[in-house]
Amino acid sequence: MSSIKRGRVLSVNISDKKGEKKHNVGRSILVEQSGLSGDAHAGFQHRQVSLLAEASVQKIRDKGLDVQFGDFAENLTVSGIELFTLPIGTRLKVGKEVLLEMTQIGKVCHERCNIFHQVGDCVMPREGVFAAVIAGGEIQVGDEVEVLKEDS
Repeated sequence: MSSIKRGRVLSVNISDKKGEKKHNVGRSILVEQSGLSGDAHAGFQHRQVSLLAEASVQKIRDKGLDVQFGDFAENLTVSGIELFTLPIGTRLKVGKEVLLEMTQIGKVCHERCNIFHQVGDCVMPREGVFAAVIAGGEIQVGDEVEVLKEDS
């Protein structure tokens, strides 16, 4: 029997425009089948919410770049769960009522971002994950993230 995987929301990030860093707003509403309220990427088909693990951010910090949560344009920065190792279809419960379903791992970077140009690497294309909002609700920094179901 496998142990339950749990983590915490470290940052809730939004941006006004696509293609820019996101900033931590502390709390927000995840809207069912849309994404984070007020975020430029909300409503984008199967990539409604982007998530990145704290450990992934740390990999770039270890290369000498002072990056912050949201610098990779992720909506949620999460501790304690190696997100990119979970299969597509995995369901994540965030806080008391939000339910996400992972739809994509990584993405194609058509244009190299500033982080890639500065350190020769960027983790979002390999380790960022995307999810659809199955059940919406309020989320905030400190909320628990629990892996409910891992499809294989």
